[in-house]
Amino acid sequence: MNDWQKKSPLDWETYVNKKVKVAAAEKNEYEGWVLTVDPISANVVLANFPENEKVSILVVLGHAVQEVDVLQEADDEMKAQLSCIFAPEENKAYSPEELDKRKNDLKNWLETNHIPVTEQGESGGTLCVAGVLTIDPPYGPEECSSSNEIILSRVQGLIQGYLEKRQ
Repeated sequence: MNDWQKKSPLDWETYVNKKVKVAAAEKNEYEGWVLTVDPISANVVLANFPENEKVSILVVLGHAVQEVDVLQEADDEMKAQLSCIFAPEENKAYSPEELDKRKNDLKNWLETNHIPVTEQGESGGTLCVAGVLTIDPPYGPEECSSSNEIILSRVQGLIQGYLEKRQ
């Protein structure tokens, strides 16, 4: 076991969001921004942003890591860029006003179609359909949750159809 593998997860966490140079076995060197370090295998996940290209992800296996040198700290912009690498692209941010409009439009549409719906939660941000299904912001089919798979599937289909008609 090498020195890198002997470190604790708290030690590895200090490398996250930093640009590093990793010296690995067989005189290989890798450079990039540390996204994470796997606490079991000590694998280092690096991200690079080549100009006019998509992000490049590289995994350096923990057993091969010999030395890690910090080259640069991430600024707020880089931290934001790193944090959303694996976020779904359709996961765009909505303003509170947009979310409220989406909730009210969906609620009105469900009520118009005789589907019982109420608002739940402290702020009323979650819609509850027939007491067995919830819909969280931003109120799409992916945000539906229910232990009844049949109801879940049908309501997701209804919402998908509703959203497609609106576009």
